[in-house]
Amino acid sequence: MGQKKIIFTGGGTVGHVTLNLILMPKFIADGWQVHYIGDKKGVEYQEIVKSGLPVTFHGIATGKLRRYFSWQNFLDLFKVAYGIIQSLLIVGKVRPQALFSKGGFVSVPPVIAARLLRVPVFVHESDLSMGLANKIASKFATTMYTTFKQGHLVKEKHVGAITKISQQEVDLGQVQDIQAQFDDKLQTILFIGGSGGAKVFNDFISNNKALLEAYNVINISGDKSLNQLSQNLYRVDYVTDSYQALMTLADVVVTRGGANTIFELLAMKKLQVIVPLGKEASRGDQLENAAYFEKQGYAKQILESDLTMETLNQAIKELLANREAYISAMEQTKDLKSADAFYALLQSDIEKT
Repeated sequence: MGQKKIIFTGGGTVGHVTLNLILMPKFIADGWQVHYIGDKKGVEYQEIVKSGLPVTFHGIATGKLRRYFSWQNFLDLFKVAYGIIQSLLIVGKVRPQALFSKGGFVSVPPVIAARLLRVPVFVHESDLSMGLANKIASKFATTMYTTFKQGHLVKEKHVGAITKISQQEVDLGQVQDIQAQFDDKLQTILFIGGSGGAKVFNDFISNNKALLEAYNVINISGDKSLNQLSQNLYRVDYVTDSYQALMTLADVVVTRGGANTIFELLAMKKLQVIVPLGKEASRGDQLENAAYFEKQGYAKQILESDLTMETLNQAIKELLANREAYISAMEQTKDLKSADAFYALLQSDIEKT
C-alpha cells in the first residue's frame, strides 16, 4: 500500500481552522500526505501558509448558505454546485483514506464530494447548536465528533473540546516589557474578541478612562491602528507565540462566546466574563455557549446590551471573591480532550472504516 493520504477542510474564520492546524502536524509526523480544500481568498489559506506546514492546498468556489431570503442565495447555489464538481475532481485525484471537516460554508462541497466517492467523512462541531454547514455535513458524515453532547445525532461521538493550549510552564520573559508598564497593586483584565477582535470591547476600553484607573488592561483588538503600550494598557491587534503568556498575566479574561476561545480559557483555568454575540448578529450559538459555561460554574456572563463599568466590576468582583469555587469546577470538567487523545481516536476510527 502506498503513502496514506487525508484531506482537511474548513474555513471562513480562524475557529474553523484551529483544530485542523493542531491535527495536521500529527498526521504529517506519522507519514501521511496532507491535502486541504478551502477558499484561496479565505483565512484558511492564510493560516496554512503562515504555519509553513507541507500541505497541498486546493482552492474551490464557495457560496454562503443563508437561513434568510436573499437574491444572493440563488447565485451562491451555483457557486456551491461548482464547488462540489471541483471537490469531486480533487478527491477523485487524491484518493484519500479520509476527509476531516471543521465546518464553515467552504466545507460543504468537499464533504458531499467525499461521501459520493465513498471516502469516510469525519466532522467536528464546536458549538452547542450546530451551524447550517455542519447540519448539512452531518447527513453525509461517517462520524460526528461534538464538543457538547448533542444526543440526537445517530453518528455522534461526544469528545469535548480539543485545544492548542500547552500544559507546560509558560515563559513570561516575552511579556516582561508589558509587565513593566503594569501596576502590581491592580488586577489585570484581558479583553479578547476572537481572531478578529471585537469592536464592542475596543470601544468600551477607549470610552472608559476609569477602566485604566481600576485595572491593568490587555486588549487583543484585531485592529492594528489601536496598537500601543502605555501605563496600565497594552493593546495589540493579533498574537500567536505570546498568547498563553498574556493569558497568564490576566487575573480575569473578558471574551466573546466563541467555543474555541472559551474552551482554551477553560483549559488554562482562567476566570472569564463572557459577553456573547446576540441573535441579531449571529444564530445565537454564543448565547447558548455562555449560558452553558455559567451553568457549569466556569464563568459569568453579561449580555452586550448590559455591558457597563458597573456590571463589569460586579462580575469581576464575584469571580475573584469565589475564585476557588470556579477553579474547582474547571478542574473537574469532562468537557476537554487532549489533542493527542483525539488524534489517537481519529486514527482508530479511520482504520475501522
